[in-house]
Amino acid sequence: MSTKITIAIDGYSACGKSTLAKALAKALDYSFIDSGAMYRGAALFFYRQGHVSEEMMDIEAIERAIPNLDLSFKIQNTKNCLYLNNENIENEIRQVYVVNIVSKVATIKKVRTALVKQQQRMGENGGIVMDGRDIGSVVFPNAQLKIFVTASPEIRAQRRFTELRQKGIPQSLEEVQLNLTKRDHIDSTREESPLVQVQDAIVLDNSKLTKEEQLEWALEKARKIISSMH
Repeated sequence: MSTKITIAIDGYSACGKSTLAKALAKALDYSFIDSGAMYRGAALFFYRQGHVSEEMMDIEAIERAIPNLDLSFKIQNTKNCLYLNNENIENEIRQVYVVNIVSKVATIKKVRTALVKQQQRMGENGGIVMDGRDIGSVVFPNAQLKIFVTASPEIRAQRRFTELRQKGIPQSLEEVQLNLTKRDHIDSTREESPLVQVQDAIVLDNSKLTKEEQLEWALEKARKIISSMH
């Protein structure tokens, strides 16, 4: 299959976008770019500089620091890891203190502009699967396949709760639900590139699907488009 398409996957927090995107990229032998990880990386960078916490955010200081923010992905032991200025931060960006500030940082226009540029550069030759909240609307509006993933709030909270527990990160189910509700609200109502379901996206409600069924569904859609382009 020589034709390589661009696949944009958008959707709410904890609905399995990254799981699907990773599996799809692997099945098609494409590159996977986790845009959510990039925003977490940016949040961690500004947090370390003392420009943002759960209580405060210094937008001017953040904007001044953007030129020093360098994010990239490298394969470490077959795992796609995020690097911040050449430091592997894959584990640190999953910590609760980063997760709790990422939506705030993602509302800043200049941060989004900088990261979108980096993402577009990564995907200019196709053969890429990227997931996030504004991939089909802003980053790759011309993507040949756009998928909007959704699941019921209860199922999403349970999935995130299980994921955190497996990583040894202590948080109650109530806290997880609260965090997701807050993130949904910020993501959907922010001025800059809000989470939207674009018109040409195919909706995937995976509330009752296994990971395998979800992948099969997406693969079928991708292969259909690839074969139609030959």
